[in-house]
Amino acid sequence: MAKPVTRFVCQSCGAVTLKWAGKCETCGEWNTIEEETLAARPGPAGKASAGKRVAFVGLAGTAEPPPRAPVGIPELDRVLGGGLVPSSVVLVGGDPGIGKSTLLLQAAAQLARSGRRVLYVSGEESIEQVRLRARRLGVSDTAIELAAAVNVRDIIASLEQTKDAALVVIDSIQTMWLDSIESAPGTVAQVRACSFELIRLAKTGTFSLVLVGHVTKDGSLAGPRVVEHMVDAVLYFEGDRGHQFRILRAVKNRFGATDEIGVFEMTERGLAEVPNPSALFLAERRGNIAGSAVFAGLEGTRPVLVEVQALLAPNPGGSPRRSVIGWDGGRLGMLLAVLETRAGVRMNQTDVYLNIAGGLRVNEPAADLAIAAAIASAAFDKPTSPGMVYFGEVGLSGEVRQVAQAEARLKEAAKLGFDSAALPRRLAHGNRKLAAPEGLRLEEIGHITDLVARFAPESAKNG
Repeated sequence: MAKPVTRFVCQSCGAVTLKWAGKCETCGEWNTIEEETLAARPGPAGKASAGKRVAFVGLAGTAEPPPRAPVGIPELDRVLGGGLVPSSVVLVGGDPGIGKSTLLLQAAAQLARSGRRVLYVSGEESIEQVRLRARRLGVSDTAIELAAAVNVRDIIASLEQTKDAALVVIDSIQTMWLDSIESAPGTVAQVRACSFELIRLAKTGTFSLVLVGHVTKDGSLAGPRVVEHMVDAVLYFEGDRGHQFRILRAVKNRFGATDEIGVFEMTERGLAEVPNPSALFLAERRGNIAGSAVFAGLEGTRPVLVEVQALLAPNPGGSPRRSVIGWDGGRLGMLLAVLETRAGVRMNQTDVYLNIAGGLRVNEPAADLAIAAAIASAAFDKPTSPGMVYFGEVGLSGEVRQVAQAEARLKEAAKLGFDSAALPRRLAHGNRKLAAPEGLRLEEIGHITDLVARFAPESAKNG
């Protein structure tokens, strides 16, 4: 009998160590390292059998695009790249209570209404709890087949007998259990092994598999990162439960664009699509308020306009505070240093509060110019133009740099009634002429001082 192998695995990041420690040196988490026992496999008697030859082919050749099954929810289909691909695996993560199960139950109902067979396996809730949610969402009349199970071997045996399923939902992968692994459900070893068995079955079948994953306190998917590598698409369901907006973001997609987003609104009847998120994010905006600017952003292929709000408060003593919601705090510190060093906007005794209205998180550096405009507006107590949008990247020397997809941003601004746009100055050579929509006035800004001069009083300019 082979001696079992013992190792210690971090349940947060999956790092393997030879001995127990209170703190994981890889991810820095405390009390996450647990002992796991792996049964050693006996080696084959005699000489190992030779492997089969692998066939190599050339790069030249064509293949038909993968067939897709549109879910029937346009915002979800947009993020998926046009719909579900047979034999593909999608991993959906998000905070507890954000609406993952609600979205997937609505998507499953839409597919079932189109005549496709849908299987929903719940490891967290009973069948009656899922039925209660379906009645609340108004989808209890659809032909979704429910099961409450956590044993992966039982689930696989059932799926192998099902040849005509179009979609299988596993909610959630952290509750699944494989009897060959001597550890509790939710551990790194269980999540990795259960995911592998389910993904292997999906790749040999014709159904699309959707796995629901829990997230850690820092927002990343719990469990080993190898699961994200095994699946075809990773979707994050973002949002603040204090806001009604929910953002479905693709961070990996082998069959579509990454960083694509879908916008939903949480209602009493479930998640409702938001076909025009820009109008919704700006619906409560008030003009003639210092510290507010509109950013013409880009999420995947979709242009989105959002309001940037800045508030400055005097802090004569101690260290000034920097508080950010919806943007990178480190980039805010860099931008404040550029404003102070290159444009003379003094904020060493001022608290700075920055907020991206509506609960959206902005990641692209093109928001630099809009945030600088909001801060300069608040610093000099002069409102920005209510009909102007801003976009552009700010460098450390204060220059305003070009960003991608400028025409798409301008078209979105013109569609929502804006009449002007502040954008980076075009180079004298190498750039084709920008096609601005009719009626939209362009104001080019080459340096951060040109932006600050719009808000500074005449005495400050002359001084």
